[in-house]
Amino acid sequence: MDSSRPRKLLDQVRDVLRVKHYSYRTEQNYVYWIRRFIFHDKRHPIEMGAAEVTGFLTHLAVDEQVAAATQNQALSAIAFLYRFVLQQNCEVRSMIEKTA
Repeated sequence: MDSSRPRKLLDQVRDVLRVKHYSYRTEQNYVYWIRRFIFHDKRHPIEMGAAEVTGFLTHLAVDEQVAAATQNQALSAIAFLYRFVLQQNCEVRSMIEKTA
């Protein structure tokens, strides 16, 4: 593997989850929800913000009729992505609460 190439985003997510000793099941769930978020808008998360997160969560609630607990799981994964992987000072949860 070429060490000069940056690691793929989802591999970076897995790495950070493992360093922080998250369970394997949590790792699977977070990667699943982050992948869904990325492919919902088909853009890199660094190009998205609270509006896209809100749109994704609304899509889950309205179009897919998921439970509130499922929405919260998706939000937790996305918040983890922004805070620990992308290291953006982007308080996704508080931005969502302000738009709700």
